[in-house]
Amino acid sequence: MPPSPAPLKVLFATSEIYPLVKTGGLADVSASLPEALRTLGADVRVLLPGYPLVMKGLPTKWVAATGVFEFGEVRILSSVLPSGVPALVVDYPPLFQRDGGPYLDRHGHDWHDNAFRFGLLSRVAAILAGGQSPLDWRPDVLHCNDWQAGLAPAYLHYQPAPRAATVMTLHNLAYQGIFPLGTALKLGLPPESMGMEGVEYYGEMSFLKAGLHYSDAITTVSPTYAREIQTDALGFGLQGLLQQRREALSGILNGIDVRAWNPETDPHLAAPFGVKNLKAKAENKRALQETLGLKVNAKIPLLAVVSRLTHQKGQDLILEAAAELLKIPVQLALLGGGDKHLEQAFLGLEESHPGQVAVHIGYNEGLAHLTEAGADIFLMPSRFEPCGLNQMYSMHYGTPPVVYATGGLADTVVDCTPATLADDTATGFVFHTLTADGLMEAVRRALEVFKDKKAWQQLQQNGMKADFSWERSAAAYLDLYRKTIRRR
Repeated sequence: MPPSPAPLKVLFATSEIYPLVKTGGLADVSASLPEALRTLGADVRVLLPGYPLVMKGLPTKWVAATGVFEFGEVRILSSVLPSGVPALVVDYPPLFQRDGGPYLDRHGHDWHDNAFRFGLLSRVAAILAGGQSPLDWRPDVLHCNDWQAGLAPAYLHYQPAPRAATVMTLHNLAYQGIFPLGTALKLGLPPESMGMEGVEYYGEMSFLKAGLHYSDAITTVSPTYAREIQTDALGFGLQGLLQQRREALSGILNGIDVRAWNPETDPHLAAPFGVKNLKAKAENKRALQETLGLKVNAKIPLLAVVSRLTHQKGQDLILEAAAELLKIPVQLALLGGGDKHLEQAFLGLEESHPGQVAVHIGYNEGLAHLTEAGADIFLMPSRFEPCGLNQMYSMHYGTPPVVYATGGLADTVVDCTPATLADDTATGFVFHTLTADGLMEAVRRALEVFKDKKAWQQLQQNGMKADFSWERSAAAYLDLYRKTIRRR
């Protein structure tokens, strides 16, 4: 028998990972995708900054040190994530050991030296992916995520061979890591990298543009978003480059962690339930109403939102439709935080509609799970959504979502029509006009189906049976890695 091929070695560079450090969906992807890749036989190691929560949350040991431009010696520590995936930690206390979040200080302001913090993450990723690595383990592929790791393909491009193939994943094009152009030289990039065919972006430098320009392959987190970011509407100034590199660009839909998000075993729920035991979902609705101070009523439709409160997420459309929506009547539960104007507007709505509207500012993991399980309908009117996870959580928990037809929402939710109900493909409600009226039209359709218990149960079961596991996505990434290596 011929010998088995050596496992593909992948260095996965990220700035956050659940459950250690999380500000958004990147953390969930960084936890789940490497684990799924390892299940399929890949040798994956995750590279992380040494934030306080990472250093406290992981047992680490010294494995190497490397010299990095003006920073001097940087330590590389090894560890194992809770999932069992090996991790490498960039230990440089002057940049990472500080109070606050990964990107913002305690007052909500960007760290003044973010360019150097994530320049260091990128530089270490490039060193470990090239011939200068102090480690015996050398990756075949360097997989960089979002702007925080965007300079790594640029650094690697200017390093001597051998070099790993590079894949750059965009989780949200709206965040680009833009800094003064002169920062590139301070970060150790050569002068020839500072032109339009490099890191320069409208007179400044962009970490994300660097990743898009220098990487061998580009992915984003849904097929529809891969097309949308090549347009003026959603390209955020990078549409020209993305059009130019369209042959290297693909969309691979994210998955969800179906172990953490499983209504049959979820410890956060009042009662477990599943496709064959949907009646128990009602106990979670009662528990959610009681927890949030809503009037306990099994018959009134309970609509929910779990989200960051930002213009992108379209919650202003819910506010605009609120007067009409609450007259139907329905209940509204919201969990999230962000834009202070939106926070105050929803708190005002709660105050004027006690027992009908409940607002929890901030994030609470247990309450998020109970909300997905206890709600009847989930609202997600995002203006753009690279992939989105909550619509998949909702369908998995028998809570049909109402979504705008964009990005990953369009790729995951099948609009409920007589035809899609008949062929058992309907999973939610999709609207195509981004207005409060467009949202209300979809909500009214949802409420009409909600009245038909048999049709509603079929809709719930369709969503709960859909395959949103990471195994499908991980197989697509492995295929991309192999193709990218062959092309090089």
